[in-house]
Amino acid sequence: MSVIDLVPYEEALASYDPVMGLEVHVELGTKTKMFCGCSTALGAEPNTQTCPTCLGLPGSLPVVNAIGVESAIRIGLALNCEIAEWCRFARKNYFYPDMPKNFQTSQYDEPIAFNGYLDVELEDGEVFRVEIERAHMEEDTGKSSHIGGATGRIHGAEYSLLDYNRAGIPLIEIVTKPIEGAGERAPEVARAYVAELRELIRALGVSEARMDMGQMRCDVNLSLMPKGATRFGTRSETKNVNSLRSVERAARFEVQRHAAVLNEGGTIVQETRHFHEDNGSTTSGRIKEEAEDYRYFPEPDLVPVAPSREWVEELRGELPELPRLRRQRLQSEWGISAVEMRSALNAGAIDLILATIDAGAPADQARKWWLGELARRSNEDGVELAELPITPAQVARVSALVAEGKLTDKLARQVIEGVLAGEGEPDEVVAGRGLAVVSDDSALGDAIDAALAAQPDVADKIRSGKFAAAGALVGAVMKATRGQADAARVKELIFEKLGVTPE
Repeated sequence: MSVIDLVPYEEALASYDPVMGLEVHVELGTKTKMFCGCSTALGAEPNTQTCPTCLGLPGSLPVVNAIGVESAIRIGLALNCEIAEWCRFARKNYFYPDMPKNFQTSQYDEPIAFNGYLDVELEDGEVFRVEIERAHMEEDTGKSSHIGGATGRIHGAEYSLLDYNRAGIPLIEIVTKPIEGAGERAPEVARAYVAELRELIRALGVSEARMDMGQMRCDVNLSLMPKGATRFGTRSETKNVNSLRSVERAARFEVQRHAAVLNEGGTIVQETRHFHEDNGSTTSGRIKEEAEDYRYFPEPDLVPVAPSREWVEELRGELPELPRLRRQRLQSEWGISAVEMRSALNAGAIDLILATIDAGAPADQARKWWLGELARRSNEDGVELAELPITPAQVARVSALVAEGKLTDKLARQVIEGVLAGEGEPDEVVAGRGLAVVSDDSALGDAIDAALAAQPDVADKIRSGKFAAAGALVGAVMKATRGQADAARVKELIFEKLGVTPE
């Protein structure tokens, strides 16, 4: 089905209620893999971070990563889950080239965390509770690169290359209960949930949760129920969606696609689907297996995990302030609106603003630079705000130079441009580009005299008490000094030269 066959979104929601399920995989930031001692560091040559265990060679035996278990418990507690007193791993059997053992070590009916929830805030401030079914431990697969063909996928490729460096990296899979009642806001709820979950994971320090690097990815399950029905429809699962915007677009597209199929009397196929960033559409992947197709059975080579209640409570006491509560506190401390706080969240600026404040900048100035000039540059360059080559300390220094009267806002933007271009620290850019404010009276005198001589009518207006007319003369001086004059001092000197005293 092509995009032009879709039912308009509003029309689809007039006839059907969407039901979602979101499965989020998070790569944990451990130094070694989940069941062996191989490094998890990024950037190594393909297949250099492997061993008999993560390659599934005969006779090799796994050992559970203790930090991986601890991270899983922290995540479960932060999601308001119950933590199992006893759980174990299982083998999820299937064949795929990037799974060298032909099974994935995961958890099936005995997850380490279950029955939780996460409250998420939507754009208008409404809070929507997403209930969590489970959070369980497992290992990642290797990486397949399909060479040749037009799409980069296996279909049409000439051959494939396999890198097993990623095979065995610790994963936590977080699965929601069916999300009902969101109505037309279902795509927005999906995006808000993944965004809040990402902030929570980062706050816990268990993963950087970079979606663009595959450290966090979301499977969007969606089905439609006819209005008034009580039985869920057949679901589709859009796999490995890797940005917040794409999560929302994938859910919206599937609502429209399902509605189109159902309106024509067709049947939804339970399948996995691929999301296409270029046009926001999905296409069929493969028929979705049921749990029994994976032939789960307990992993015989691993002992059960039984975290003591004392340890669990100790970890609970170490949890940091959770993101939503932190934002509420900061919003109050900064004296800003909920809309402004959501803007900072959506821009990924909250931690950068806090670091800039810690470096000495006033809160309003820190927000101004990160949400203004720097947000504009990140959008232009297509990178995350935190990826810009400028530090909070450098932004704080720019703010200080403005406060000291050594830079105007216009000059400060040029200094930021220089820092981003790799020209050095803010003071070095000021010196190198000659950007310091001209505040010396003698240096300004000639420019003011020239402005008065060029606009005698404006000078007469000022003498007659029309003090606002001084703006034209200030503008002329600013132009003559290439914007480097201290505008307030220029105005004072103009009034002195004309012998007037504004009230």
